[in-house]
Amino acid sequence: MSTTLLVAIGAGIAVLTGIGAGLGIGKATSSAVDAIARQPEASGKISSSLLLGCALAEATAIYGFVIALLIILLLK
Repeated sequence: MSTTLLVAIGAGIAVLTGIGAGLGIGKATSSAVDAIARQPEASGKISSSLLLGCALAEATAIYGFVIALLIILLLK
């Protein structure tokens, strides 16, 4: 296998973290909306927890993207 092909495969695998982040944020948002619908008076606490969880999930996707860029730029 050529080095270019291996770099492309490695970068593709690193970017797959975006799928997990997207699924996690979608599930968290769905659960938060359901919880707010059941208990509207707790919406402030639910929203703050949701934002923290979404930020952590998004950070995982950004880390994967940065790793993919590093693989492409440094190993090319």
